[in-house]
Amino acid sequence: MRRPFIAAAIVYAVFVLLAPASVAQQGLPLPPGGFKPPPAAPVKPYQTVAVRPPGAFNDPGFIAFRKQLADIAAKKDRAALAKIVAPNFFWMQEKDMADKGKPGIDNLAKAVGLDAQDGSGWDALAAYANEPTATELPQQKGVYCAPADPQIDPKAFEALGKATGTDPSEWGYAVKDGVEVHAGVQPNSPVVDKLGVFLVRVLPDTGQGSNPNAPLMLHVATPSGKTGYVDAQQLAPLGSDQMCYSKDGGGWKIAGYFGGASD
Repeated sequence: MRRPFIAAAIVYAVFVLLAPASVAQQGLPLPPGGFKPPPAAPVKPYQTVAVRPPGAFNDPGFIAFRKQLADIAAKKDRAALAKIVAPNFFWMQEKDMADKGKPGIDNLAKAVGLDAQDGSGWDALAAYANEPTATELPQQKGVYCAPADPQIDPKAFEALGKATGTDPSEWGYAVKDGVEVHAGVQPNSPVVDKLGVFLVRVLPDTGQGSNPNAPLMLHVATPSGKTGYVDAQQLAPLGSDQMCYSKDGGGWKIAGYFGGASD
């Protein structure tokens, strides 16, 4: 499952509820905590910058672990979850926020909002369980964090930001070639442009059709300078919160978390 951008109401805080380890590894200047809507710079044409999406992490044990995690999230089974959280669980923002005097499950719960009454913490956990990509932290071998971010030329990305007067957090990418950009928030509105697998500027406002079951539509600016709306499921973020895993003799465990809400 590829994460979409989430509505501006939750304002890109999570990208289908999903820390940009691999982006940071490439030297891309992304802020922690995922997307936040910055003041919009004027819309104008921009240079196309190619994106190479991440591939799935196909370790059989990890795939089985993700299925186990999905089942736990579906049942909201906190006791079962506690058994697969590493005792030395870390929670990284600007520093490690984990209380080392508490069990790992308590720190995980706080990091993802597991006790939220609306169930959003469990929903986030389910989204991580369904995330097939992961990347190994270069500074911490054996720790894999998900979702992995795409490969982008950091110099081209930096030049793009300067040319457009935008913040790095304003950019995402289409999950496939040929994603349609519509004139309005209605999915059946005229197609004004199509996206390739390249960086796409996401504008602060979003919309949704009159049908409550209609998809969330993100307002975007295309490289040609046109604006329109794209199904949020068809765009992926560059940086979002990230769950990390490690493997020991007893199997895979949840090792840590990048991002989350501050106190």
